[in-house]
Amino acid sequence: MSSEGETAKHPNLVTQGSSAETIRSPSQVLVVGKSPINRVVVSKIVERSGLRPISESPDMAAKTLRTLVPSVIVLDGGADNKDCDNLMSGIETLRRASGKSLPPVILLSTKNGTPESLGLPSVIDVVVAKPITPERLQPVIDRLISR
Repeated sequence: MSSEGETAKHPNLVTQGSSAETIRSPSQVLVVGKSPINRVVVSKIVERSGLRPISESPDMAAKTLRTLVPSVIVLDGGADNKDCDNLMSGIETLRRASGKSLPPVILLSTKNGTPESLGLPSVIDVVVAKPITPERLQPVIDRLISR
């Protein structure tokens, strides 16, 4: 897929330099992390909720968020919760534009606690402690989608 305005993962989405509007997608969940294995695990859990995962590295996710607003964003924070820090300002901009703190953001963390108790950015809505299991993550995704 090399035609103008298309990418391999996102056909018919216009590339970054265009003036096209952002596409809102209520059935898609953006899964972001450095570990491809963790992204696959999370994507399978997302699919169990009847949603379509878009799996991206943190660098690619920044580009994706310029053209697509998913229903939920799941960030794998890595060992120190910092792997996706470069996305925070873009997510904050999306949430401000929505006027409703949307899309909701889940952080997968090695630590347990609330976003506030872990000193995380205000764009994080829910922290899910690793190891990631369907029993831990799927109810959180389902709850955020239904609100």
